[in-house]
Amino acid sequence: MDFLEIDGSFGEGGGQIVRTAITLSCILNKPIIIKNIRQNRKNPGLKPQHFTALKILKKICNANLDQIKIGDTSMKFIPSNVQSLDLKENVGTAGSISLIFQVLIPVVAICKKKLKLTIIGGTNVLWSPTIDYSQIVLREVYARMGIYFSIKIIKRGYYPKGGGIIELEVSPAEKINPIILDKRKTKNTKIIGTFSKLPAELINNQIDHIRRKLIEKDFTVEFQVREESTLDSGASVMISSIDNDSIIGIDSIFNNKTKKFDIDLDKFIQNKVSLDEHLADMIVLPASLANGITIFQVENISKHLETNLFVASKITGCKYGIGKLKDGYEVRIEGISYSSIK
Repeated sequence: MDFLEIDGSFGEGGGQIVRTAITLSCILNKPIIIKNIRQNRKNPGLKPQHFTALKILKKICNANLDQIKIGDTSMKFIPSNVQSLDLKENVGTAGSISLIFQVLIPVVAICKKKLKLTIIGGTNVLWSPTIDYSQIVLREVYARMGIYFSIKIIKRGYYPKGGGIIELEVSPAEKINPIILDKRKTKNTKIIGTFSKLPAELINNQIDHIRRKLIEKDFTVEFQVREESTLDSGASVMISSIDNDSIIGIDSIFNNKTKKFDIDLDKFIQNKVSLDEHLADMIVLPASLANGITIFQVENISKHLETNLFVASKITGCKYGIGKLKDGYEVRIEGISYSSIK
């Protein structure tokens, strides 16, 4: 059996390489070996969210997966036929549910299957998109590309106990569309704030400060702040700005030490391109399989985006190019018109 070998230490050397590699392995039915997993991180190896994603993928695509455990720095993954399933899973920690969804949604949709999943874990945690970002920003760009999913938030889960409960439904994709996005033209924004076991006045004041700063810069702001019951105290905020030519989001977890949201609001305000830097690397995978050329602009080429472009091109054979613009970069990805999704 021929295995495609992926070096997990390439580029930013984080979990994104694992997520992209195993997702494409399932979709294209290509066996892979990943070595040096998260080699460039303080604590290398598989994290709980990677472990859970692999366990679920093993069921979805009937994979042959070596005995693995959290902390392993290498793995062998042999996929088979993808099937529709109804599952219940538990990450067991506050491991990110959003990062698990980045693996499951493309596999199921692109392989024209269905998934109903109830999962317990972390919904609003550090080093990960919040569940609100996945529900609004990721869902928007995926829908434009022909990938449809819905998220129902039953309960949020903050660090360290997690305990968040999410219901996910994924539908079969008819085809994967390339997208062309230009510059942000809207000044309309939405703010979603949530908190638990923290003073309401503290969180409301923080979000009101964000709202007023956006209004000062001529943005129109729609906002909501909700107090919800969770196992641990915590709060998060997500800001989105969406129009026909751009999809931009930014989110943050409340910092209990500084008593503030660690959010770069100036970056959001000044961003005139078509995608935020996190969303840019999330669309590389479907774009690599689409029938046509995806074009978008970003302010900077992040290590995550650079790494994802390299890994996707190595596995799928897609072509990509990066051009310098006056206020950022243009990225073009020529998809391979994957035959099973014509």
